[in-house]
Amino acid sequence: MISKKVVIMGAAGRDFHNFNVYFRDNPNYKVVAFTATQIPDIYGRKYPSELSGKLYPDGIPIYSENELEKLVKENKIDDVVFAYSDVSHNHVMHSASRAQSVGANFVLLGPNSTMIKSKKPVVSVCAVRTGSGKSQTSRRVSKILLDLGKKVVVIRHPMPYGDLVKQRCQRFEKYEDLDKYECTVEEREEYEPHIERGIVVYAGVDYEEILMGAEKEADIILWDGGNNDFPFYFPDLHIVVADPHRSGHELLYHPGETNLRMADVVVINKVDTATSDKIINVKENIKSVNPEAKIVFAESPISIDKPELIKDKIALVIEDGPTLTHGEMSFGAGFIAAQRAEAKEIIDPRPYAVGSIKDVYNKYTHLEKILPAMGYGDEQMKELEQTINNSPCEVVVVGTPINLLKLIKINKPAVRVKYELKEVGDLTLEKILEQFLKNIKQEFKI
Repeated sequence: MISKKVVIMGAAGRDFHNFNVYFRDNPNYKVVAFTATQIPDIYGRKYPSELSGKLYPDGIPIYSENELEKLVKENKIDDVVFAYSDVSHNHVMHSASRAQSVGANFVLLGPNSTMIKSKKPVVSVCAVRTGSGKSQTSRRVSKILLDLGKKVVVIRHPMPYGDLVKQRCQRFEKYEDLDKYECTVEEREEYEPHIERGIVVYAGVDYEEILMGAEKEADIILWDGGNNDFPFYFPDLHIVVADPHRSGHELLYHPGETNLRMADVVVINKVDTATSDKIINVKENIKSVNPEAKIVFAESPISIDKPELIKDKIALVIEDGPTLTHGEMSFGAGFIAAQRAEAKEIIDPRPYAVGSIKDVYNKYTHLEKILPAMGYGDEQMKELEQTINNSPCEVVVVGTPINLLKLIKINKPAVRVKYELKEVGDLTLEKILEQFLKNIKQEFKI
């Protein structure tokens, strides 16, 4: 039998998972290459032989997405498989046009081909866009389940940007584990808040192996999604977060719209800072495509540890990186906090940016008065630090989920901004989860 030749378009996450569960041991296909985008320094490497299986003894090369057409033509590729998240529907179809223009099929693998069934109940928290509020929603869900007496283990959507073999199956229980696996800023932002609460987090590359480990110590698996991707496991309760600050995007981005249509529960977050017309629009869009979904309204209240340091001062605001880049937001909690605390001025960091931080601004031109907390390696961390120290600000407002000041040294006073999820209205996540546990009690015997 002649195998179909495949290129997988990805960003070091969904692409590796799709390969592992669908292509790795499938003799009907030969994956010739991955292409990579979004994440720095991924291409030029290989998906290693230790992970790629017996059909790929030499591993699989990873190229820049810019080389897609060349790869398809030179290797007579049959199928181009699209496998990354939080891109517009236009972007997806432009990618399809690129693949088809050189003769290939364009393929999207769906949930039934890529989700794994767990022996334990799975609650998933996903979103329609990056930066909608998945992290605080996951923290809220985990607290409710803990308070209800359940042992929760979090499995996080992949962020394997280092040694993929070492990162095959990662288990985080202590802060020291973050150093052990040489975690980036983005990884720490997601893992650290769970560790603070005493919750074990799994992540990595091989999500079948990861699941087997998590199942041994969990009553309930909490899937903590990344970007706006749909889960790697079949969810028994699928919670999806929508952001009215980007009203309408819930129907315009891939695979966020998939999440919206699949959702059992949709959390409309940030209702304390969004306008009523945008909140109503999101609600109407949910009803139009998923009328059976339960809708929960929520705020993300902001707290500032030292607001007095901001008042009447020139402030530099640092925000969660992916929210600003992939998520296309032009501000976040830090910016709102600086305004509320009456900063004299919020400065534009762009004139002080160096190295790859300057490149980020060149790529994401919607960013102006915000510094994204980029940190995909030691060199970028140093460039972030230098950018901050170059600026003439009087105070740094840190709106990231972790204490960034543990990782970099800055020569300015700094203020931390935190935010959690708070439901408003009669329907709450607590009520939904209580009913969910009653419904699954007999099936899972928990």
